[in-house]
Amino acid sequence: MKLYSYFRSSAAYRVRIALNLKGIAAEQQAVHLVKPDPLPAFRRDVSPQGLIPAIEGEDGLMVQSIAIMEYLEERYPDPALLPQGFAARAYVRAAAQLIACEIHPLANLRVLRYLKHDLGHSQAEVDGWYRHWVEDGLGRLEAFVAGSGRSGRFIDGDAPTIADCCLVPQMFNARRLNCAIDAFPALVAIDARCAELEAFRQAHPSVQPDAE
Repeated sequence: MKLYSYFRSSAAYRVRIALNLKGIAAEQQAVHLVKPDPLPAFRRDVSPQGLIPAIEGEDGLMVQSIAIMEYLEERYPDPALLPQGFAARAYVRAAAQLIACEIHPLANLRVLRYLKHDLGHSQAEVDGWYRHWVEDGLGRLEAFVAGSGRSGRFIDGDAPTIADCCLVPQMFNARRLNCAIDAFPALVAIDARCAELEAFRQAHPSVQPDAE
């Protein structure tokens, strides 16, 4: 299996964690999202979306991090990254989507570039936009997880799920951009427990082949 990744992409980070948790080895192919040169060839030869991550294996090319993790769960079900039970699965998917669909799109690199280069906002204003929407989203996630009665060591009970795969990269980026994460103690505690697991440590941006 080949994983098209960029060390700092939170979406690729999610998939790296999921692969590690499932014990699936993947060859990494770096696609730099800041330098423009690799993107046209990637879009032409691999994925017309031109977005990271993508995985390529015996079933063909898969794109979009949530879809990729759902594919991995169905294709390689053990160990499970979704809990048993309809309600529990809906809760985990909702937590994952609060990050992937509510927080991430507003803080995406393409959005931040547009704010700065096309709309003419200063870097301080762009950083303020980022912090506002990330803190807003994490506040909603904190309330959802803390009020669910379902969390334990992780977002759902005592085993990591796709929701934790989404949480850890978002917390990494929140720290990198100086967001006020101390306001979210349940999420901070879960993130710290994830950091104890080798699968999460080996997916960290700092230890990727293309880390800068």
